[in-house]
Amino acid sequence: MRRIHAFLAAFTRRQAERTVPVPGGFAALDDTYALSYGNNYVLIDGPTDPDALPGHVDAAMAPLAHRAVWVLDAATGEACAGPLARAGYTLTTVLVMRHTGPVPERGGAREVDLPALRGPLTESQRRFLPDAPEEVIRALVERRTARRRGADDVRFLASHDAWGEPASWADLYLDRTEGVAQIEDLVTAASHLGQGHAGVVLDTALRTAAEAGCTTRFLTALADDWPRHWYERRGFVTVGSVHCFERT
Repeated sequence: MRRIHAFLAAFTRRQAERTVPVPGGFAALDDTYALSYGNNYVLIDGPTDPDALPGHVDAAMAPLAHRAVWVLDAATGEACAGPLARAGYTLTTVLVMRHTGPVPERGGAREVDLPALRGPLTESQRRFLPDAPEEVIRALVERRTARRRGADDVRFLASHDAWGEPASWADLYLDRTEGVAQIEDLVTAASHLGQGHAGVVLDTALRTAAEAGCTTRFLTALADDWPRHWYERRGFVTVGSVHCFERT
């Protein structure tokens, strides 16, 4: 978990347009994608004062309308839960899952650029957020551009249907020096659910990471959602959790 925490903190710093120090961590901010919670949040990766944290977050994230805090250490997250709840935050527990099964054969997905994913990404965001305004959907699609800054090797992988259209896709972030790889945002288009495309993407990502020398291969999954069980069947085990707090 120390290696994974270090990877997550480093990726967050590198992806951000700017950072603001906060006791115990920092605020990662991106004015280009100000509507994206995933690009504007406080990350706590060290000791902090739980009671003082809400005030520090307000100061660091002003004048944004939302507040978001990720606490990497589980014990620190539990200590912060009470003060943040009293300040109006809701908690989501995100599991950190490491791949411990056999490395699969290359699945057959291939690397693509953002233009090839714009249409499918837009459709999937509208499916997940049917009431979101178009400016929010556009920001959530285009923010993938910022992820290129997060690691030395960032790839977008996709499995394609018979007509060459992306059916399922995911991000792959590689740190060859530290031997760590993260698989993120694995999504399948609604019209291709249940056809095996997600497995193709996941297998390709795992094989690519292994060939790059990354012995620590991980992803994150919501604790209360079904994908975690699908990942477990494909060789992932839960090794920790991240406390994610939000206030809208």
